[in-house]
Amino acid sequence: MYALIDCNNFYASCERVFNPDLNNKPVVVLSNNDGCVIARSNEAKALNIPMGAPAFHYEKIFNENKVHVFSSNYVLYGDMSNRVMNILANYTPDIEIYSIDEAFLLFKGFSQHFDLDSYSKDIIRKVKTSTGIPISIGIAPTKALAKVANKIAKKFSDRTEGVYVINTDEKRTKALKWTKIGDVWGIGRQHEKRLLKIDIDNAFKFTQLPDEYVKNEMSIVGLRLKRDLAGLPTLGLEEVSTKKNIAVTRAFEKMYSNYDDLKERVSTYTVKASEKLRRQNSNCALIHVFLLTNPFRMDLPQYRANITLHTPFPTNSSIVLTKSALLALSKIYRKGYQYKKAGIMVMGLTPENQRQLDLFTSENPSHQALMKTIDRLNKLENGKIKFGGQDLGRTWKMKQERLSKRYSTRLDEVIIVKA
Repeated sequence: MYALIDCNNFYASCERVFNPDLNNKPVVVLSNNDGCVIARSNEAKALNIPMGAPAFHYEKIFNENKVHVFSSNYVLYGDMSNRVMNILANYTPDIEIYSIDEAFLLFKGFSQHFDLDSYSKDIIRKVKTSTGIPISIGIAPTKALAKVANKIAKKFSDRTEGVYVINTDEKRTKALKWTKIGDVWGIGRQHEKRLLKIDIDNAFKFTQLPDEYVKNEMSIVGLRLKRDLAGLPTLGLEEVSTKKNIAVTRAFEKMYSNYDDLKERVSTYTVKASEKLRRQNSNCALIHVFLLTNPFRMDLPQYRANITLHTPFPTNSSIVLTKSALLALSKIYRKGYQYKKAGIMVMGLTPENQRQLDLFTSENPSHQALMKTIDRLNKLENGKIKFGGQDLGRTWKMKQERLSKRYSTRLDEVIIVKA
């Protein structure tokens, strides 16, 4: 049996753990640069505040309903996620961390020795007691059905106590008929539109379609999903794999026209991508850089450009990659524009231990040792070591006017209890 563990309203729940006064009050968390709503408490959902709501459009609603609004505190959320996942790993050796607030667990042979409902409720109690984060658990013979079971566990929490097990064909059929086709894991908007046109409005009807039709319209991926929903295990746990490319992009907290400001941003993004390369022991042979203006400011001149360059040799050196990225930037930068976003992507990844040697150019042998030392120091000092082209004050320049404290990772921001 598969279990999907989902942290309820995760970002909002993280804020409540360290600020209990927020309990039973509407809470929303905003995206990068405080742009739009990306997380809501149940109380905020009851006010009909939608996901993706532009913050400036809903400012009046926030004020009138005393909604507590927070900037994304990814350092805090990441640490709380690690705590939850470490607890879950104690309950089975087979775990797939699906996202920051979701994980699949495989209970192989457990049903013969455990009551999975009671076992899951023990997991809920342990996570809640240890971290303060509420979770819901859906259990079923397949991953896709576990997703459906989790929605039921969360939707009807008063009756399910946060756990729902699909362990009979009758339960499976009932759950699939209840699930709208657009809510099925893996069914995007375009597929939803096509399916609704042929009267496939719930997950059960989808499982009744001929295999050939699903394969032709949705490829082999859709066919695997159909079989998984039918109760035939098709989508197994995925192992952590090496990424084929790594991208680092950010919208700026304000528009930039100065070339030096853009150089600093691109330098910082490249250093970040280089660190990710080294963490997975990879080199790259290509670097892609893009620039664009604000598409929502039609009163300003619009411009976007991108370029891909070969690196001199396969590398993960921040020094070499930054030089290549800045060369790329110089080729696409144009004066007279207000830029809102930039990004870099490293591609053509190969294992670090399979480096192709070049007769005429090669990397400075001291770079590898230098990068390892910098990575080690940054891990200890929370990213204090920077290169000359970076902003020495902070890594990401984002508008975060409503940022909470990093309670669990910064000693100077820890909760102080006065006894």
